[in-house]
This record gives sequence, C-alpha cells and structure tokens, in this order.
Amino acid sequence: QVQLVESGGGSVQAGGSLRLSCAASGAIFSINSMGWYRQVPGKQRELVADVSRDGGLDYADSVKGRFTISRDVAKNTVALQMNSLKPEDTALYYCNAHGVRSTDWRLDDYWGQGTRVTVSS
Repeated sequence: QVQLVESGGGSVQAGGSLRLSCAASGAIFSINSMGWYRQVPGKQRELVADVSRDGGLDYADSVKGRFTISRDVAKNTVALQMNSLKPEDTALYYCNAHGVRSTDWRLDDYWGQGTRVTVSS
C-alpha cells in the first residue's frame, strides 16, 4: 500500500499565498515523478505542476510565474508554493506520485485524499 498524505490548503483572499505539502510512504520501490493536480466540480482533474526524478518541471500555463513546485527525492516529499492566488485557483488539490510499488512492482499513479484551496475575491 502506498500512502500520500497532504497538508496545507485552506482559505485565502485573492493575491494571497498558500503552501501545499505531500509525503509519500508505504510500499514504495521508486517514484518517477511527483506533482499536483486539481479538480473543480463538473470538470476533469487537471495537472497543476509536476517534477520528475531528475528535476524536470512541468507547469500548467495558468499557474506559470505564480506557483513553484519543489521535491525532495530522498524523503519522497513534494511541495507547491502558490503565490498571487486568484479565485479561479479554487479547487480540490491532489498530490500524485507516479512510481513502482514494492509489493508487486506495479507502475501506477498514486493519489492523496485531496486538500481544498479556496480563494475569495
């Protein structure tokens, strides 16, 4: 079993900042990439940002210049610093790890339970 535990999130006014953190634990053999996705009701889950094992970064166009993702490979953690938040950033944010489970060597996507971010205007 692979567990992803998120922390952070909450409510903030437009222009404010929040920081999300996520730690992966359990039956992990290796993690290729870690990142953050978000979802609002009625829409598909979308990539916010992710970082590969070798440090390659990918950001959604809507968050470039405002959000910064960072990862500690040794500790299996990932963080998302969100600045200049906008009301349209309001969503349920999910931590993701794409990696191999040690119990059966299964390469798969693993998800946290989600943490809510609400930005008021």
